[in-house]
Amino acid sequence: MTRSSTPPVPETAEDGALRGQAVLDELVKLLDLEQLEVNLFRGVSPPQSPTRVFGGQVAGQALVAAGRTVPADRGVHSLQAYFIRPGDPRAPIIYEAERVRDGRSFTTRRVLAIQHGEAIFSLSASFQLAQEGLEHSDPAPSGIPHPETLPDIEQRIAAGGDAGWLARVPRPIDMRFVDEPIWSSHRSGASDEPVRVWMRADGKLPDDRLLHVCLLTYASDMTLLGSVLARHDQPSDRVMMASLDHAMWFHRPFRADEWLLYTCYSSTASGSRGLATGRFTTLDGRMVATTVQEGLLRVPRK
Repeated sequence: MTRSSTPPVPETAEDGALRGQAVLDELVKLLDLEQLEVNLFRGVSPPQSPTRVFGGQVAGQALVAAGRTVPADRGVHSLQAYFIRPGDPRAPIIYEAERVRDGRSFTTRRVLAIQHGEAIFSLSASFQLAQEGLEHSDPAPSGIPHPETLPDIEQRIAAGGDAGWLARVPRPIDMRFVDEPIWSSHRSGASDEPVRVWMRADGKLPDDRLLHVCLLTYASDMTLLGSVLARHDQPSDRVMMASLDHAMWFHRPFRADEWLLYTCYSSTASGSRGLATGRFTTLDGRMVATTVQEGLLRVPRK
């Protein structure tokens, strides 16, 4: 007599929410650096990391190290960073913060990330005491579908597409692409349109302003270089991509666990490098952050 197989129980919305919150809690824990000395911190990588440390992770951790040396009433308004060497996900990362300046309104910090005795990443960040002044902003993109009406990454993969490392690691960020991503089998080819994706932390975050900024810094590295490749009819799995530098400006308060539209566009590429610019906009149309990144994109020789 054969034993009948039990069909798998489909995941409910509540199960998915609990799973997403657990993955997000792991990222929050990852950003909670261990303090070794007054200006010295240590961070680690998740066990499911790809062959090199994800750039958004080291940028987010470095910003945490800088923020831990700044008074709580000063929020980060800009950062400039360079990716110097690939990070080793099997080894801890040491973050050394330098207190460059403490002014009446602005505070400046530099952070060097070190592994195996060598620098792998450098960051400069500026913090500002909240002040009032002139206000204006570009209008939000129009005609964009609501994120809840768009498929998530799992649904995109099921419909056909190799999401690369995104499919092989836990995803603490809920991502909803407005158009077909560069790794989708349904992509029609090169496009001059921006890459647009809704993002939010996949769960609830505590009311920690620095944490929300660091989460957005982490997420900002996930699709920005993809806008360079989107302008070419080139399979994403045939191009070696790596971030070279990264800059961000934070304009207004926001929550990283609420939907933000990330609009990314590449204006130029040459010399195996591509430049991409992105901006984050809230559901109600407020522009809260701008990013600029140059990356390395190497196409195999024919």
